[in-house]
Amino acid sequence: MKIITLTSNNLAKVFEQLKTQLGGNLEIKSKEFKLELNNEIGKGFISGITVEPAICYLEYEIDFKVDVSLTYRHDNSNSIDFGYCSKGHLTQNFGEDGVKNRLNQFQTGIFSNSSKKSTFFNFSKNQALKVSMVTVNTLAVHDGELREQLINTFLKNKENDQLSYIGSLNLKIVEKIDDLNSICQKGLIRNLLISSTVYHILALEIEQHKNDLINIDNAINILSKSEMIMVKNISEYIKTNPEIQYSLNYLYKKFGLSPIKLQEGFKVMHNRTVTDFIRNVRVEFAENLIRTSELNISEIVYTVGLTSRSYFSKIFKEKYNCSPKHYQNNQQKLAITA
Repeated sequence: MKIITLTSNNLAKVFEQLKTQLGGNLEIKSKEFKLELNNEIGKGFISGITVEPAICYLEYEIDFKVDVSLTYRHDNSNSIDFGYCSKGHLTQNFGEDGVKNRLNQFQTGIFSNSSKKSTFFNFSKNQALKVSMVTVNTLAVHDGELREQLINTFLKNKENDQLSYIGSLNLKIVEKIDDLNSICQKGLIRNLLISSTVYHILALEIEQHKNDLINIDNAINILSKSEMIMVKNISEYIKTNPEIQYSLNYLYKKFGLSPIKLQEGFKVMHNRTVTDFIRNVRVEFAENLIRTSELNISEIVYTVGLTSRSYFSKIFKEKYNCSPKHYQNNQQKLAITA
């Protein structure tokens, strides 16, 4: 087993220690860090982002070739780790002989430790792994309301100076992580998009904890993990093919998930019905075409699978508060003055 020891929550120091102990090539751009591994320990990436001095985001997308134990040994007793497993699994424990808590695919985990024992995160070899961790130095958080919520919800309720919570399945978070990974803008816009997405991920983790505690009777209790993965795949299929004339029956025949479970899955994952999700995908796809293509409005209407220009104008205005034509004219004016 390869043991990695981290002694700081400062991201620059964390990546110095990771590179020293794992090897690989470290790339640093502004507040972003990326360590690429392709050696006897593993192949993949470890990336990190500083959102604000009190909040950082760390992501492991890697296939370790040996079992790895990541050991946190630092004195910040006010730190909380909000974990999420997109692929594979990991275990967590306090102290070398502590009880191991398993975090499976699509599960959230919240961990805090103010005891003298170290915190261990353990990764098994030969598995495609994608794990995200939002680490918060609670007392240093800028937002007073968030700081108070974190303290009252998590720090004041630790048993034996330790908190280890494993949540139920959550597919909303994996979507936001995908959004984070797909940000391609640069400079200030990139920084703002990254920050807002990480805050959204953090909010979803806190919401998951709250919902689990009050035991909300939602679809998470009636959908299996494989069915939730199917809902995710169906969502991605619709995003990729907005022009298809969808119906619940069409999706049932193509993917095999019953209309009832399909509706429940979309409610849990997107807070929308299937029909509303499809409509929203088409409007967002159309908005992108208006900005990036030379198609006229009628051509865009048909490209996204609609037949009525008046209906398209109605739903576009509901989302963007202006007509498609007005939006297109403004885009053209911006292009001329750019």
